[in-house]
Amino acid sequence: MGPDPDITGIVLAGGRGSRMGGVDKGLQPFCGTPLALHTLRRLQQQVGLALINANRNLPTYESFGAPVWPDALANYPGPLAGFLTGFEHCTTPCLVTVPCDTPRFPDDLVQRLHGALIANQADIAMASAPEEDGELRTQPVFCLLKHSLKDSLIQFINGGRRKIDAWTALHKTVVVPFNLPQDDPRAFFNANTLDELHSLEKT
Repeated sequence: MGPDPDITGIVLAGGRGSRMGGVDKGLQPFCGTPLALHTLRRLQQQVGLALINANRNLPTYESFGAPVWPDALANYPGPLAGFLTGFEHCTTPCLVTVPCDTPRFPDDLVQRLHGALIANQADIAMASAPEEDGELRTQPVFCLLKHSLKDSLIQFINGGRRKIDAWTALHKTVVVPFNLPQDDPRAFFNANTLDELHSLEKT
C-alpha cells in the first residue's frame, strides 16, 4: 500500500523536551538524521501530505521540506495543541498524528488504523502496543482522527482541558493492537532521554 491521499499526517515536535534537558527533541540525531526528519520521511510514505508541528527552531524544521506550523495556543499546552494545529491545516477527511520521538513506528501504521476506523465506523482509531510485561497499552499520540472532530476539540481545549484520553473518550474510538508476530516489539518505544535514543539506534 502506498500513501493515502485522503489522510494528512502531522509530526508532533512542539514539546519542551524537558526530559531531555530542555533540548529540542525533534532535532536530536537518530542514525545520523534529526529525529523529526526521520519521522517525517517514515510518515510521508503513508499519507498524502505530511506537516510538522514545532514551536522553536522553525527555520531548521522548514529545511526538512514540509510545511511547519507552531501551536495556535501559547505556553506549550501539550499534544492536543498539536492535534488542533493539524486540524487547522488539514483539508482531507482524516488526520493522523505521530510524535517525533518514536522513530520506529510501523510502516503500515496508517493503513491499519484507517482499516479499523472504517470497519468499526469509528471517529478515532488509536494504536496500542505491548509493554515489556506483554500487556497492551494504548498509544494516544498515535491517532487517526476524522476531520469532523475539529469543533469538538476546540470546545474541549477552550474548556481548559488538556488530556488526550479524556477527549477521545467523548467519541467512538477503536483501539488497534500492533502485536502481530511480525510487528517490531520496540515500534512504539519513545526516547525521552538521549541515552534511550542512543540505545534505540543500536537495536
